[in-house]
Amino acid sequence: MRALLDVILLVLQLYVWLLIASAVLSWLVAFNVVNAHNSFVRGLGEFLYRITEPVLAPIRSVLPNLGGLDLSPMVLILIIFFIERVIAYYIYPIAF
Repeated sequence: MRALLDVILLVLQLYVWLLIASAVLSWLVAFNVVNAHNSFVRGLGEFLYRITEPVLAPIRSVLPNLGGLDLSPMVLILIIFFIERVIAYYIYPIAF
């Protein structure tokens, strides 16, 4: 049981890093720091979009429109941190 919980915690941490990478890449493309027409950047952006968008879309529909500011990745990261803490403090110690 502990091994399964460790894998779940690892996947949650990996997903947080993917969210951060997606946000940073979107900023870099928006400010023309990287070329969006480059095949590697386009492929990486498409991968990150497909991984993160199914989870971020429902959060975006609930959050108010703040113009160009998208807070959905930060909200999702906070939700993931909360889930990690619940697993670490309440589920993990009693798992046999």
